[in-house]
Amino acid sequence: MTMDRLAEPARPLVLENARIVDPAQKLDARGSVIVVDGRIVAAGPGAAAQSKPEGAEIVDCRGAVVMPGLIDMRVFVGEPGGEHRETFASAGQAAAAGGVTTIVTMPDTDPVIDDVALVDFIARRARDTAKVRVLPMAALTKGLEGREMTEFGLLKGAGAVGFTDGRHSITNALVLRRALTYARDFGALIMHHPADPDLTGSGVMNEGETATRLGLSGIPKEAEIIMLERDVRLAALTRGRYHAAQISCAESLAVIRRAKKDGLAVSCGVSVTHLTLNERDIGPYRTFFRLSPPLRSEDDRQAMMEGVADGSIDVIVSSHDPQDVDTKRHPFAEAADGAVGLETLLAASLRLVHNGDADLLALARALSTRPAELLGLDTGRLTAGAPADLIVVDIGMPWICDADRLHSRSKNTPFEGARFEGRVLRTIVAGRTVYAYAGD
Repeated sequence: MTMDRLAEPARPLVLENARIVDPAQKLDARGSVIVVDGRIVAAGPGAAAQSKPEGAEIVDCRGAVVMPGLIDMRVFVGEPGGEHRETFASAGQAAAAGGVTTIVTMPDTDPVIDDVALVDFIARRARDTAKVRVLPMAALTKGLEGREMTEFGLLKGAGAVGFTDGRHSITNALVLRRALTYARDFGALIMHHPADPDLTGSGVMNEGETATRLGLSGIPKEAEIIMLERDVRLAALTRGRYHAAQISCAESLAVIRRAKKDGLAVSCGVSVTHLTLNERDIGPYRTFFRLSPPLRSEDDRQAMMEGVADGSIDVIVSSHDPQDVDTKRHPFAEAADGAVGLETLLAASLRLVHNGDADLLALARALSTRPAELLGLDTGRLTAGAPADLIVVDIGMPWICDADRLHSRSKNTPFEGARFEGRVLRTIVAGRTVYAYAGD
């Protein structure tokens, strides 16, 4: 089922006997969810007492959790230009299977998404082929070259939900200052990848003892910290809305906390890999663990978990970046950065809950509610009147990740063979089921 089909009237739906988790209402309680015409009518303990809509599908969710569908703010899709790595159709299938109801795509394609016609193409192509909602971010600078700003007003009007240069960092502080100032007038979000390319250099993993032992060139944390410090100062200067796409170390988290304490419109994300893996997982030069930013130390991973638990880190992303054998099956130092992650985003994130590092409300906030707030969406919540984008999850169901069974066209997952607890049983977009677990 593609998004154009979701415009048709949906059959009413009642999810009964579920654990309802909704950060927007600070709700974690037993109850029901009632959906009519693709929107939530009621959710929570009181919904069970309401009369069921005529002709509704009744689903007994005993033992399962119902929560808002995930909103992934950092997804790279090959289309256009790299369809052999990923298409909107395959990314949509992977997202639905992983409980992701909205994906925000990056402009790093061929051609770059820096023109109104290309934003419109993304919207139409995704609507025709993807099972989930697809929202494009447009390029911040033309051609992702970091020199000349794109037309924010026109691109936002065409449907761009924010502006970013994706994998690329903007080294020219004046360009970023102008972008933050210009975007402020449109209420637009600027998302930036804080990584100084000069300090990153030819590094391929976190600088430190592990890199030395493996004989690999390192990337110092300062490549991230220094650029993030600069960006935050520019956000203070311009009063623009700034979002750090990913942070990966304790010092960066301290920068974010200080900016928020100062009242700046600053937010940040962290990838699920940096929450659940560290530099030692690279092991025998496993290229699927080569990421940007690189996996950091265990102390940094612990700091990232604490940031999610206390809300200092706003969102968790998959940073889904499909790569094929031509770019990954090389010596570690020559392989491309990136890993797929849409299908494992929720299951990997649930490790924080099972280990007692964060509660389910904090996790749902970072995966659904907060991304919706940052992007100005009316999803990410189970309140009455909201679009019925939600998932049913058995958070205790064990499974093993088999890369060959992932829906993504590319199979470069760092979680190959990983044991997870937490399986998506049903994914619902606009009141329609786009994925139902059929067993292994």
